[in-house]
Amino acid sequence: MKNKYVDFISDDHLLHCIKNLHNSYLLAKNNITKKNFYSNKVDTIKLAFDAAFNDINEDSLIQGEILRQIDKSINNFIGTFHEQVLGGIDGFEVGNRSGFDIKAIDNNLFADVKNKHNTMNSKSAESLFQKLSNYADTYKMANCYWVQILAKKSFTKKWTAIINGKEYSHSRVFKISGDQFYELLSGQDDALFQLYRALPIAIKDYLLTLEKTNVPLKNSAIDEIRMETAISNRSILDQITFENFSYYLGFDKL
Repeated sequence: MKNKYVDFISDDHLLHCIKNLHNSYLLAKNNITKKNFYSNKVDTIKLAFDAAFNDINEDSLIQGEILRQIDKSINNFIGTFHEQVLGGIDGFEVGNRSGFDIKAIDNNLFADVKNKHNTMNSKSAESLFQKLSNYADTYKMANCYWVQILAKKSFTKKWTAIINGKEYSHSRVFKISGDQFYELLSGQDDALFQLYRALPIAIKDYLLTLEKTNVPLKNSAIDEIRMETAISNRSILDQITFENFSYYLGFDKL
């Protein structure tokens, strides 16, 4: 029977990948307490400019910052989604924290998948090159890839670079764009395009299988901050600034 969604993985596998991503979205959205919100310092100076220049009230401003933090987490989940989709292609599997993201079952391919091309600093790039070259040295028939799902152009090329003052090159270490990596594993040059076109249909089909509930999101950060402002009589922005930077000179006066 012909697949409904794409030609290179089963319908069940794609729906399972969508389910996993949806659960990650829910976890990210349901987990923003004040402690989570403050885990990375909140740039309240930027928020002051945003409030004034974009004419946004404080509640909307903080909700927007919470959504930005959620979106940052979700970007990581999208990379995992691609790994899971690719791991469903015959002959390949997901690494599951084994040091690689995708490998061929016969060990002739290893890959590290990044959702965007610019997500690594020089230290991370150096570490990744060393890891891929070690796989290539250990498995003499293996080609090893740094995969950039969202790249600036379509390409497959040998990865040569000067990183932290050192020259790196290996005959079987490559970098590759998302479309060409999907083609490499699936044998279909339009595989990533197939996925793009199929997602709206597959997502809709998946959502129809869910039970409808009215359980509110457990996003308590704003309510927790409001409780503090009721005691301190500070504005929401001042409260966030005080709780993040009270140890800075002068900020204890808020």
